Amino acid sequence: MQVVYHLGAHSTDEERLIRTLAENRATLAQARVAVPGANQYRPVLRETLMKLKGGPADAETQARILQACGADDLPRRLVFSHEFFLCVPGRVVTDAGFYTMVPAKLGPLVNLFPDAQSEFHMALINPATLLPALKARLPKMSYDEMMSGRDPRDLRWAPVVRAMVEAAGGSRVVLWCNEDLPMLWPEILRSLAGLPASAQLVGDDALLATIMSEEGLARLRSYLRSHPPQSATQRRKIVSAFLDKFVLPDAVEVEIPLPGWTDDLVAEITAAYDADVAEIAAMPGVEFLAP
Repeated sequence: MQVVYHLGAHSTDEERLIRTLAENRATLAQARVAVPGANQYRPVLRETLMKLKGGPADAETQARILQACGADDLPRRLVFSHEFFLCVPGRVVTDAGFYTMVPAKLGPLVNLFPDAQSEFHMALINPATLLPALKARLPKMSYDEMMSGRDPRDLRWAPVVRAMVEAAGGSRVVLWCNEDLPMLWPEILRSLAGLPASAQLVGDDALLATIMSEEGLARLRSYLRSHPPQSATQRRKIVSAFLDKFVLPDAVEVEIPLPGWTDDLVAEITAAYDADVAEIAAMPGVEFLAP
């Protein structure tokens, strides 16, 4: 059995990926891919992780998790998704740094099904976008408290991913940039589900529907029907052209209402993020999805 953990990160796809997969539950069932509802398994996983304290689950415990997932038969592939697998939003930045607790979370997740093939899927996100989003989710926490004394320029993804790959112990690690999600959406859906590119799923334009005008989306759908793309690369080019013309500005513009932040600071954070992404894309042990 393959067990997939979609980890987030925080404030990336907002659970749209897992909801879209759930809309294909009948189709996925034919491929023996289980996408259980969050309310079914999350309390059981949380309780089990606390009880095991990182140790391997026995057969009875694994059976209890599968029962909570509503899996009558052993699936070929089981997909879990929750940004809290990483940490709660208020712990993204701590005295120790950026997502420093994440690598230690992977081993215990693997041990929920120690004999299965575990995979970890996650979106990276520019800290210049992530921090304002986190602050909006933490209204009772001041900016200084949220930052734990850390400089935003020091919040780097490359060390986090390097430690994650080591902690994964050979498990598959699939990453992408949240900024590229509109271009990569169909591929990421199929990567999570373990399906080939040719697999038919509903919801390939689910994300585009949230960032494009109705007219633009209708025209895109019509164009894709009359001019079926011959490859993922060709589809991305088509989508990019329509986004350039029909994107909703309010859907992609990010306000930065944080104390002391300037355009120059945002540019510095973004440049560091871009450098990290380039390093991560070439990192051994990482499967990096890019347009």
